[in-house]
Amino acid sequence: MKKEKVMGTKKWFYWVSIGTILIIIYKFFDNFSGIGRWLSNLLSIVAPFLTAILIAYVLYTPTKKIELCLKSTKLKHTRGLSIAIVYILAIALIALIMKFIIPVVVSSVSDLVNNIQGYYNAITADGLDSSFAPWIKDNVLKPIVDYIQAINFQEIFTPDRIMTYLSSAFGAVKSIVNIFIAIVCSIYVLAQRESIVKFIDNLAKACMTKNGYKRFTRYFGNGNQMFFKYISSQVIDAFVVAIITSIAMSIMGIKYSVMLGILIGLSNLIPYVGAIVGVGISIIITILTGGWQKALIMAVVVIILQQIDANIINPKITGNSLEVSPLLVIFAVTVGGAYFGIVGMFIAVPVATLIKLMIEDFIRERNKEKIVSNSDE
Repeated sequence: MKKEKVMGTKKWFYWVSIGTILIIIYKFFDNFSGIGRWLSNLLSIVAPFLTAILIAYVLYTPTKKIELCLKSTKLKHTRGLSIAIVYILAIALIALIMKFIIPVVVSSVSDLVNNIQGYYNAITADGLDSSFAPWIKDNVLKPIVDYIQAINFQEIFTPDRIMTYLSSAFGAVKSIVNIFIAIVCSIYVLAQRESIVKFIDNLAKACMTKNGYKRFTRYFGNGNQMFFKYISSQVIDAFVVAIITSIAMSIMGIKYSVMLGILIGLSNLIPYVGAIVGVGISIIITILTGGWQKALIMAVVVIILQQIDANIINPKITGNSLEVSPLLVIFAVTVGGAYFGIVGMFIAVPVATLIKLMIEDFIRERNKEKIVSNSDE
């Protein structure tokens, strides 16, 4: 006897899922504040495990490549060795950033804030009122200067305050334990990745019909490739852009070149919008610290570097680009940023690509069904 199937899943699984969803919806509206607290507590409980999955996801490729290299040497326990090597390298990279990069950036920001009034006075005395549009000074530069001046940077970044911020950020014992749990769990995820994937695959196969399982494997596989390729390539590209921009600005004698290079590199993580914002802020800071001529030269050089990155470096790192129109990218980034902040803007493109793939498959299947039904008539 053939089992009944609904929406690509076995009938019992479909109705159990529908009933569970209805109960959740009812309880959600019946006790809104209680559900909110429950979800908040649940999220705080599973946060270390979600962090572990994210860490394992980022470190998967280097771990896999090192493991393949070690296998060629006929060493034993190659997986454990590869995981240990990757974690040692990751810790060393974080230590180098903390030792060399962060102090430079903090020093640059401190110097900029402490000398902002002097930069402003110098540029306004340098003929801005007579030789350039006065409204730029009043409506662009002055509000920025006033806002920065209102920040008491010395109080914010005193050693005692920094220690307080670090203590608050890690939340003393609980946060330290959560970080430890996340690291340990990420090691287990990397070590047992085949078993985890096989369990998910078997669960999907048991709960879904043949067609539903095929769709699941298609979207799961494509989604994994899209997310991993996009996120890893964008992070690498951000490092490359930060380095070459910092070097170019240093050669041009731009003040705070390392800070501005890192700013432009990080802003490059956000498609379209981020690059414009990063370059715009850098131009304003260079106008204040070096004048219009230097800012104009810097803008031209950075725009050229951005074009080289967009047309040569990024495609080499990313490989085949995700097939999403610029309009959809901007829409996805806007929606992602509105609901999920910076993280939402960062992952908006692969999410939009996966949704686009699902919609295209739905349209294709519906059109095939219509063609079949029309031919039968």
